[in-house]
Amino acid sequence: MDLPQATPDTAIWFSIAIIVFLLVLSGFFSGSETALTAASRGKLRAQADKGSGGAQRALAITEDNERLIGSVLLGNNLVNILAASLATSLFTTLFGESGVALATLVMTLLVLVFAEVLPKTYAITNAETAAALVSRPIGLVVLVFAPVVMAVRFFVRGILRLLGVTVDPDSNILAVREEIAGALQLGHSEGVVEKEDRDRILGALDLRERAVEEIMLHRSGIEMIDASDAPEAILGQCLRSNHTRLPVFRDDPENIVGVIHAKDLLRAMYKLIGGPEGEAAALKNFDISDVAMEPYFVPETSTLDEQMRQFLHRRTHFALVVDEYGSLQGLITLEDILEEIVGEITDEFDPLADHPVKTAGDGQFIVDGAMTIRDLNRANDWNLPDDEANTVAGLVIHEAQMIPTRGQVFSFHGFRFEVLERLGNRVTQLKIRKLADSED
Repeated sequence: MDLPQATPDTAIWFSIAIIVFLLVLSGFFSGSETALTAASRGKLRAQADKGSGGAQRALAITEDNERLIGSVLLGNNLVNILAASLATSLFTTLFGESGVALATLVMTLLVLVFAEVLPKTYAITNAETAAALVSRPIGLVVLVFAPVVMAVRFFVRGILRLLGVTVDPDSNILAVREEIAGALQLGHSEGVVEKEDRDRILGALDLRERAVEEIMLHRSGIEMIDASDAPEAILGQCLRSNHTRLPVFRDDPENIVGVIHAKDLLRAMYKLIGGPEGEAAALKNFDISDVAMEPYFVPETSTLDEQMRQFLHRRTHFALVVDEYGSLQGLITLEDILEEIVGEITDEFDPLADHPVKTAGDGQFIVDGAMTIRDLNRANDWNLPDDEANTVAGLVIHEAQMIPTRGQVFSFHGFRFEVLERLGNRVTQLKIRKLADSED
């Protein structure tokens, strides 16, 4: 008895079904590749911490992007080539020699719409959800194609080495910090992220990259107590000062012997005179060295991140900055570091700090020469370079290659700088205006 033979119609419909199935597989591979590469690892980690198994598998798969992309591309190319071959055979059977061109046109349209644009659009719109959904089957694909992908990887790297290109398998395609910074800048430009929020997060990220010398108060601006002064003079100076902690020197301002806290000073003097019924004359026996705390010195090259950790560990807020020769360069406080994150911190003792940049009209600003370039950039959303100088006055001196005199005007980096005040060799006040033809 003869076996039943498949009719031509049955063979055609069977071929069409296989082609449709292969197009579905192609769309799956394309969408999976887009979802797994576009998904935020931070969001996947948050979902995995909440118990999402799909997110956890997606994180594991994306640990080796090279192997993932190689496996997905291998599967995608296999099904696309097979679908194109079957379609060419089918159309040649139906339409003869013209079927080749017709198959190319039809398959290009079908692959473009249903295997590329449609799945990738969905994957981009729902990256984390799609990545979690496809993580299990893609994990199986990666496992099955692992030997082939490994061979292809070695072959490709061999060719790249011949061309002088070295591939580091352990390097990250995008550093986390740059990715976060870029997302914040993009969000701010699109109006999604507020300027203050952007500055706070970027300020926290920059602590590891910035040195103490960049934000310290220069020694020329440090208020100190002379240990040889009379107790009454020391008390009066502390009461007039806007600062809670003051360095104490003996004989030479470079010879710092301690740091006095206003509260400790008042307690010691109050105890020395014998309380509310005591005699103020007893203050003549007061020795500030008995009350001053041991000074804490830090190198000017230490990072802000490390210095903040040291402040928290030592439970202190005040440090004196020295250079490699041990010479005093300035001082830094915990508040100075926090201001790099949250912006200017002011209180009732900082009346001038409320407006570090004053508006002079016509788009001009009056700026203190000692103001840091970073603070000025943050205040006005400018991009003045701070590679060669920390302060605005330092930038002008560096660019002018001289110590300018009052009234001199300079134009560089898209801004006009006019020197308003100069004290000795220090430029103390400037007027700045952004030039009309400068780029934002």
